[in-house]
Amino acid sequence: MLVFIWLGVVLAAVWLFFRRRYSRFSRFGVNCPKPVPLLGNMTRILFRVEHFTDHLDRLYHDYPEDRFVGRYEFLNPMVVLKDIELVKKITVKDFEHFIDHRSFVNEKTDPLFGRNLFSLRGQEWKDMRSTLSPAFTSSKMRLMVPFMVEVGDQMIESLKKKVKASKDDFIDVEVKDLTTRYANDVIASCAFGLKVDSHAQQDNEFYAMGKEASTFNFLQVLKFFAMTNFPAVVDKLGITLFTEPTKKFFKGLVLGTMSDRDARHIVRPDMIHLLMEAKKGKLVHDDKAAKDSDAGFATVEESNVGKKNIDRVWSDEDLVAQAVLFFIAGFETVSSAMSFALHELAVNPDVQERLLQEIRDNDRKNAGKFDYNSIQNMVYLDMVVSEVLRMWPPGIAMDRLCVKDYNLGRPNTKATQDYYIRAGEALAVPAWCFHRDPALFPDPLRFDPERFSEENKHNIKPFTYVPFGLGPRNCIGSRFALCEVKVMLYQLLLHVELSPAAKTCIPARLTTDTFNIRMQGGHWVRMRMRN
Repeated sequence: MLVFIWLGVVLAAVWLFFRRRYSRFSRFGVNCPKPVPLLGNMTRILFRVEHFTDHLDRLYHDYPEDRFVGRYEFLNPMVVLKDIELVKKITVKDFEHFIDHRSFVNEKTDPLFGRNLFSLRGQEWKDMRSTLSPAFTSSKMRLMVPFMVEVGDQMIESLKKKVKASKDDFIDVEVKDLTTRYANDVIASCAFGLKVDSHAQQDNEFYAMGKEASTFNFLQVLKFFAMTNFPAVVDKLGITLFTEPTKKFFKGLVLGTMSDRDARHIVRPDMIHLLMEAKKGKLVHDDKAAKDSDAGFATVEESNVGKKNIDRVWSDEDLVAQAVLFFIAGFETVSSAMSFALHELAVNPDVQERLLQEIRDNDRKNAGKFDYNSIQNMVYLDMVVSEVLRMWPPGIAMDRLCVKDYNLGRPNTKATQDYYIRAGEALAVPAWCFHRDPALFPDPLRFDPERFSEENKHNIKPFTYVPFGLGPRNCIGSRFALCEVKVMLYQLLLHVELSPAAKTCIPARLTTDTFNIRMQGGHWVRMRMRN
């Protein structure tokens, strides 16, 4: 009898715990889907019934009158913003209340991720942003274009050989693999000063280690969620994001390269050199207040946070962490944008033809030479890339961590009191939903670069197009990413004609096997060499 009484007490305590935990939103009139005990609103994502974008879409569209809605990530409440003015206040005006990202890892056990720019918090983040900001100006990107072009030449040569070896005059290519290898080789060259050809040497060590470090499969995503929501359990179990061989590889690569260059007085205009300059305090911001004319519509501008001169000594481990972040960001997100760009060009031949004409005109004008200036005035190329990033933003949602209690106001007209987000709680800006909202972008599922033409781009409301984030904590590498995507498209389209393959996913659907955006069945495109 006593056992049943104790069991009843335990069950009642558990019930009361979950009831209290999952009443955070309902007490203030914030709409939220009904949570499942322990899993919150993550059930359909965890069991791969839907992609995270589907989950966001339901939250966004099921409550059309709300300024913000709620969701539970396991036991933790998270606000999802819908009101554009509120987004502006949180990311810019009241940025100091939301200066940090959520912590995914313990920086003591996983310093390669815990000490990078994305993970650093407060003043440390500000100092690191100021240190690194001068490394990502257009003048620095200009010096890296020749490295990108060299990598592009390797890719074209590989495709030519494959087409020649095929029994037809075409090959069907899984372009996510193609663009991942391209992005890998660009990062190897531009960040680490290595010459790698992942098309010719498919399983080279740099590619294998990079893929392991930056491919966030379902298990890796579960690790992320566990690290964010149950950090004490993760620390107890000793779970880390990177394996020991991966940590050892990148640490040895970065520090070994720095040491070798110091000893031999080697200067190469890549990220390793810029990190070495940053460590010596020699990296200063360009004196250029105006917006870069060649940056592109999607580029985000550096805030005053990143333009301050600081006097701080960074450890070798800190510098290795930044190099690894360059790799992760450049490996997956950029290759994702490229693969969706190739898909859209394959299924929209009119867009492909117009872009090809612009590329050929520039190629003739520059006598076949290609450098940073080649993409400066390519208006349609910028329009195409901007539209790709609207339809397929690699960053589905941006998270912010509240560091000081903040009044979000009332969530909807039915609410009777304001909602205060507490320090330690998180919110999300759903870029995916903004980009596909018919009220903001008419006919959002149609690929239409004309949205970004000189005549139409003024119709895009501020803070609704956010492929690289918002405010001082936006993506520091937007110039590099845009430059890389444009260089690749320029080189590829000049030599290759794209069309749908038998396995091309039409209409486009996302697989639920990964947290990243990825086509169901793969990104298949048919390629023919141009005459």
